[in-house]
Amino acid sequence: MSLQGKVAVVTGGGRGIGQAIAKVLAARGAAVAVWDLNTEGAEKTAAAIQEAGGTAIAVSGDAAEAGAVAAAAARTREDLGPVTILVNNAGITAYEPFTSISEASWDRMIAINLKGPFLVTKEIVPDMLDAGWGRIINISSSSAQTGAPAMAHYASSKGGVIGLTRALAIEYIEKGITVNHVPPGFIDTPLVRQGPVDVEAAAATMPMKRAGQPEDVAYAVAYLASEEASYVTGQTLSTNGGRYLV
Repeated sequence: MSLQGKVAVVTGGGRGIGQAIAKVLAARGAAVAVWDLNTEGAEKTAAAIQEAGGTAIAVSGDAAEAGAVAAAAARTREDLGPVTILVNNAGITAYEPFTSISEASWDRMIAINLKGPFLVTKEIVPDMLDAGWGRIINISSSSAQTGAPAMAHYASSKGGVIGLTRALAIEYIEKGITVNHVPPGFIDTPLVRQGPVDVEAAAATMPMKRAGQPEDVAYAVAYLASEEASYVTGQTLSTNGGRYLV
């Protein structure tokens, strides 16, 4: 599944799932722009890719702010060329009982997790239309499939990502652009470790009796980004160790 000659953008590529995705796409030959609000994280990911013999740049910016997205895209095109693979991975999470969710907390969740993919995709799609080829992979969440207590705002934002995926898949189905989403299950990432969940105890309740690794999601994304997935669009590639079956 070579991606040689392709240019990829991975938002939130500075750590965790995004970092793994960036590394796997680069290992398959793509030139990768690692976008992240955390400049240090983006630089570390890009440096690791370069040290492994790949091509990558670090791009700092807020994926939920239109001006920053335009600037990041301009820098990416200048350094690497037009983008034909986009992975909308950047996101946040939070654990708050529904009646404790403030309007500000709700708006921030929607802005980063849903408005961000909208803005980034809108900026990048013209490159794909010009090329007559493109791959958009959105990272959603199994929480949007099953529901999750104390995560109404998060599950809602990721449910919106699923709806966006399906709408764009139909809109661009005749343009050589596929749009799919990967909802991770319980993945052992720095973001999860920062939350209130006991990772080991929670992993023991999973059907596979272990947490997933960021690379598990990255390999799913790499398939959807490949030429071999040219007949797959609007689909859900659940990477959850059997947590949710559909």
